[in-house]
Amino acid sequence: MRVPIAAALLTLLAGCGGATAPPPVVRAAPIPVPQPGMAALTTVMGASANALIAQFGRPQLDVTEGAARKLQFGGPICVLDAYLYPPKSGRGDATVTFAETRQRDGKPIDQSSCAAALRASRAGK
Repeated sequence: MRVPIAAALLTLLAGCGGATAPPPVVRAAPIPVPQPGMAALTTVMGASANALIAQFGRPQLDVTEGAARKLQFGGPICVLDAYLYPPKSGRGDATVTFAETRQRDGKPIDQSSCAAALRASRAGK
């Protein structure tokens, strides 16, 4: 009778060593991974155009296409693009439903850091 190689190896390994129990498995707490669109820009998401201008000053770019509006704010460190859309009910001001940030050279930057840098550069003017 032939014994499969894997079963033979397991039998040999089982005979090795003492009768010590394996150490208990300790699981670390999960670390949330930031995803695009997470509430990192709490002062931006849901804000109106007036609220954004109050925070960051005059936008470098203000583009309207249909009912959508894009405001772009830039500073020495990064650029913030905020996309505003009207409420589904059709009543009320358009608010930010999506925002993205990038460094001046196009590399990624944390959204909260960019918003803070833009506010700081405005305060320094």
